[in-house]
Amino acid sequence: MSQKALPLKTYFMEPLWKNNQILVAILGICSALGVTSSLTVAITMGISVTFVTGCSSLLVSLLRHKTPDSVRMITQLAVISTFVTIVDQLLKAYLFDLSKTLSVYVGLIITNCLVMGRAEGLAKSVPPIPAFLDGIAAGLGYAFVLFAVAFFRELMGFGTLFGMQMIPDGWYATAAQPDAYQNFGIMLTPP
Repeated sequence: MSQKALPLKTYFMEPLWKNNQILVAILGICSALGVTSSLTVAITMGISVTFVTGCSSLLVSLLRHKTPDSVRMITQLAVISTFVTIVDQLLKAYLFDLSKTLSVYVGLIITNCLVMGRAEGLAKSVPPIPAFLDGIAAGLGYAFVLFAVAFFRELMGFGTLFGMQMIPDGWYATAAQPDAYQNFGIMLTPP
């Protein structure tokens, strides 16, 4: 099954703004709330998800004609977990402290509905370039939401941005994990 060919710009802009899966379908919300207490951690996770989503969409698209339907999902999970392993090893090698902070959340990228949704929903049915652009845009849309939530959580929770003190005494209530839902809820509330 293949989709009608669209302009490449559409493959990039659609998941980035109009159909941002974390805002529209609330996909990937658990890890999003878990890694947004700090801007540094949120940006690292956003880059990681963008890399995994883009590369896995590209490879799933390249393999789409060779993968039988009976093992399609298993193949997609194997492809995604390969790129997650690469990200995990790079973090451990070059950003060890962030790797420890992100620990379990990096592994959860494998089962992140956003990544699986892009592989299953689009990458399996379009050529490699549109699939790659869609994966990168979906990852960037996810990263944008992480950044926005982390900005408010770090500023209001700790009084810092990127670890630099901005507010003398932080309001610690918004830094706690359960209170992340309040920040995220504000983003979902219509004007």
